[in-house]
Amino acid sequence: MSITDDNALMHAFARGQTDAFDRLYDRYRAPLLRFYRRQTGSAETAEELLQEAFMRLIRTRDSFPHDTPFRLYFWRLARNLLIDHYRRQHRSLPASYGDFHPEQVAADERVQPDREACCGQQVNRLLQLISELPTAQREAFLLREETGMGLEEIAQLTDSSRETVKSRLRYAVGKLRQGMEEFTRE
Repeated sequence: MSITDDNALMHAFARGQTDAFDRLYDRYRAPLLRFYRRQTGSAETAEELLQEAFMRLIRTRDSFPHDTPFRLYFWRLARNLLIDHYRRQHRSLPASYGDFHPEQVAADERVQPDREACCGQQVNRLLQLISELPTAQREAFLLREETGMGLEEIAQLTDSSRETVKSRLRYAVGKLRQGMEEFTRE
């Protein structure tokens, strides 16, 4: 199949072309799994939410709106699942990523052990700083970094203004930069 546009893939899937779904799955699986993992702090929960997101996509294939960008549609569906997950648990979004381990980050074989230890510490510090961001800032930051969404898309997805998203990202990046500068001075 030579279709590359996500909307065209979704419409092809609705017409019964299962390989179109496979391409969408391949394209969105990794960023969505990382987003869920970093929001929930649990690999198991992230995997469950991921599977539910794609199952819901399958169930809604016939009602996919023609005038909505697929990426926005899918991430709204995925975000709503996360919100539903926390509502079922009667809790707010987590403040920590909990069980992330730096050894899960692929290491370059040429890296020296002392440098690898330093990078692991930096990764841990960065993840800690991300987890300490206020929920709205963390969400905006992760949506930009994990999905590549622009300000307009994040604003649509989160029902916020473009300027609000821009402000959230500016504050998030500022806090992360400041935290990493303090860490490197220590």
